[in-house]
Amino acid sequence: MILLIDSGNSRLKVGWLDAPAAAREPAAVAFDNLDPDALGDWLGTLGRTPGLALGVNVAGPERGAGIRAALARHGCPVHWVTSRARLLHLRNGYTQPSQLGSDRLVALLGVLGRLPQDHAPFVLASFGTATTIDTVGADNEFIGGLILPGPALMRNSLARGTANLPVADGQVVDFPLDTHRAIASGIAAAQAGAVMRQWLAASQRCGRPAQLYVAGGGWPEVQAETEMLLALAGKAAGQPPAPVYLDRPVLDGLALLAGQPDPLSF
Repeated sequence: MILLIDSGNSRLKVGWLDAPAAAREPAAVAFDNLDPDALGDWLGTLGRTPGLALGVNVAGPERGAGIRAALARHGCPVHWVTSRARLLHLRNGYTQPSQLGSDRLVALLGVLGRLPQDHAPFVLASFGTATTIDTVGADNEFIGGLILPGPALMRNSLARGTANLPVADGQVVDFPLDTHRAIASGIAAAQAGAVMRQWLAASQRCGRPAQLYVAGGGWPEVQAETEMLLALAGKAAGQPPAPVYLDRPVLDGLALLAGQPDPLSF
């Protein structure tokens, strides 16, 4: 049994792979990544001990050390995957490849694992604490991406950084007439506009419509606005994109690495 760990800023997502049959878990589990005991407590409920944990950690060294300690109490070592110029068949075009977030690179690998060899370029938009919108060409090269605050971070930063704005909970409308809806609509417009920008840029650069994949807990909040804008943009470009939601693309990518002859080499 190999654990697959996605340690993000807010949530700790855990899947597993049963070797050598390579069967994935039916449903991953998630914990508050600020709770140092949650992972260890869950491991204690399992009827067996994992032989290895393979993961990515973008929550900082202290969080990574806490995860390592929790696993060590159950006799399970952890190996953190790092970004590099090439990860299996995915090429990393970042100016300094090691600076690309390992979760972003592994998530893109997880998308590639679903696609045939002759695939269209694609955009992966992940709506978490931060929103990242990354593009991979038909030649399997990561050609760049955006980072912006995620929906919840946008909302909370407005409440913290201003004297009179609340933590908004409103409907998304075209012409808001109250503060809650004004904030909710502004957040949705910013997120959807960024996705539309990258989809148009990817389609133009690659000379064909890009596929669009979305992930993350913030997606439902901006889904309607994003789909509406993309439909409008797609009509102008000749082929409206249909976003495909992926539940755990980082864990999908980790599963591909865990299935390799030497998963510790990544």
